[in-house]
Amino acid sequence: MMRIRSLAKATMIVGMAGFGYASVIERNWFALRQHVVPVLPDGVAPLRILHISDAHLTPGRHRLMSWIRSLDALEPDLVVNTGDSLAHREAVGPFLDALGPLLDRPGIFVYGSNDLYSPVLKNPTRYLWRTSADEHSRHVPDLPWAELGAGMESAGWLNANNRRARIKVGEHDIEVAGVHDSHIKRDRYDLVAGPADPTADLRLGVMHSPEPLVMDRFAADGFDLLLAGHTHGGQVCLPVNRALVTNCGIDRARCSGLHRHPAAGADDRPWLHVSAGLGTSPYAPIRFCCRPEATVLTLVPGIS
Repeated sequence: MMRIRSLAKATMIVGMAGFGYASVIERNWFALRQHVVPVLPDGVAPLRILHISDAHLTPGRHRLMSWIRSLDALEPDLVVNTGDSLAHREAVGPFLDALGPLLDRPGIFVYGSNDLYSPVLKNPTRYLWRTSADEHSRHVPDLPWAELGAGMESAGWLNANNRRARIKVGEHDIEVAGVHDSHIKRDRYDLVAGPADPTADLRLGVMHSPEPLVMDRFAADGFDLLLAGHTHGGQVCLPVNRALVTNCGIDRARCSGLHRHPAAGADDRPWLHVSAGLGTSPYAPIRFCCRPEATVLTLVPGIS
């Protein structure tokens, strides 16, 4: 009995220490990832994209807000926000303040489900056998998503939710197509469908949730680079950085980082970058072996 009690006590201490690390240290241990993507035509100058996602911001997260603001020092040519920026009714102002000088740069955004619907308390182990898609049964959004979008659009950022557009970023001619969050069935790919213009310097597909069926359509239409978020990189991972869940249809091996889509095939497959994101739900404020992140993608010539 004494051994059992000692083991139980040790297990409790280890568990408390692990939770403390995951909720206090790693949750605020922001990482800047960098990748070089050989996706531009020959002779085109490099393009630096800052990819941010899944801030899930509440007004009290001052460290996160300060770190987002500091990203302007990276001098990106283009900022892409793949959604889930909010987690609180009063978070729009703080999020726009956190973007700060980044709003003066060219930008693109799409929404995630948590830009429309506030987070709710739930058992996180449910993600081991199903996604959260069925939890967004509320018909009327209760977060100020329109105010969020208006704030970014007024700064000149492109609202790419179920929209297709052509933008200039410096000397770069970019065709953009984006969809609203497929996780809650608001994507309408038919509104943006059609072959991408081969004369564009970059053909960019933007979405919140990296659902394979949607990405298949982007790939079939000839888009070069796909950007997504939503997965949190698994959020709680094994020490070898293997995600336990993705909360969507993408495989665990590609739920964060730079890959190709489909996972196997010819060399003309589009590049796919999935951000592990910046935040967490306020009801699951932990990260383990999966630091919060933003990513700089340096696009360089790699195709003729």
